[in-house]
Amino acid sequence: MLSKSDVEHIAKLARLELSSEDKEKYQAQLDKVLDYVDQLKEVKTNGVATADGGTRDLHNIWRHDNNQGTINNKQGKELVNMAPDKENQQIKVKSVF
Repeated sequence: MLSKSDVEHIAKLARLELSSEDKEKYQAQLDKVLDYVDQLKEVKTNGVATADGGTRDLHNIWRHDNNQGTINNKQGKELVNMAPDKENQQIKVKSVF
C-alpha cells in the first residue's frame, strides 16, 4: 500500500499540486493500479510470441548525407536567390541546436 508521502513524492516528480482530497483519491487509485500490475506478474507467458508489431525484420534504410556541391541548374539558383539569407549559393538557416 502506498503511503501519503509516496503519493506526495510522485506528485512532486510529476510537478502536480494536489489537495489533501486528491492525495487520498490518488492513493487509492494508485494502489489499485499496483495491485493489478501484481496480478499481471503472475500470468504465465512462457511460449508467448513477442508483440513487436512487425518491426523485428526491419533494417536501417538511412543513406549518407553527401555534399553534392553548389546548385548548378537554373531553377536551383533561382530558389537560392529567393532565400532571405544565403552564402556561396547555399541557403543559410537558423541553427536547430
